[in-house]
Amino acid sequence: MSEKSNKFSKELELLIVEGDQLHTALQYSCKPKQFREAFGKVLDQEKLEIVIKSLPNFESKYQSWYSKAQGVVKQILPDRLNDFNSYFEYPKARKEIDFENYKIKDALKGLVVSLHGVVKTDASAAIPEMAQQVNILRAAKDALDSRLVEIRSILQADLFDSEVESAHALAKAGYLRAAGAVCGVVIEKHLTEVCNAHGLSVKKKNPGISDLNQLLKDNGTIDVPKWRFIQHLADIRNLCDHAKEREPTKEEIDDLVTGTQKVLKTVF
Repeated sequence: MSEKSNKFSKELELLIVEGDQLHTALQYSCKPKQFREAFGKVLDQEKLEIVIKSLPNFESKYQSWYSKAQGVVKQILPDRLNDFNSYFEYPKARKEIDFENYKIKDALKGLVVSLHGVVKTDASAAIPEMAQQVNILRAAKDALDSRLVEIRSILQADLFDSEVESAHALAKAGYLRAAGAVCGVVIEKHLTEVCNAHGLSVKKKNPGISDLNQLLKDNGTIDVPKWRFIQHLADIRNLCDHAKEREPTKEEIDDLVTGTQKVLKTVF
């Protein structure tokens, strides 16, 4: 799921880039002189010509982009689909055409509205419409990224809860070391997620609970009482992992199971 989600997110980013290029192409097509003057202030002539030559043909490329973008908005931001479409489609009840109701569909037809020989509106009126479509697509990208993080957190929490329940069942059946080992793995995974969420880099190749716990404390993510509590759980877990150590007691494992649940709910 993660691989597919990341792939979809990257494809959406490319769709946004394509939309920006089409928007730029429409600007150049409608106002080439103003375009050259604006970009000529930041680019030399050679680079400006390269940029212009690299622009897609708006009339031939837009429809394909629109179809793909429309599908994305429909899937991720269905409540914005009508807005997205409205920048392309003109209202059926339109009695006259002006700058306010001129749409991208009009620009694709090359529609120019004149009054007494003076251009009243043309494809340049579709430039802000195109910009808004790209902005909606950006909003879809933000929503997608936020939703992926949320879904991942929920799935991770459900998985951890299930593993803690398994540890509790093992402890109840008398498999104390096994229960402790399961809890240890859950705490390690959770603390790793917390470190990642805070942008903390773990230098050790295979960090244990103590390493992760210390890293979180050193960076101010957890306070000293919490650090001590987690370290206590790590000590119990170590009893379970090393056969030469004494056997952990039922009370210690019960504390470890309960403590693991507390870490999941209070350390983030």
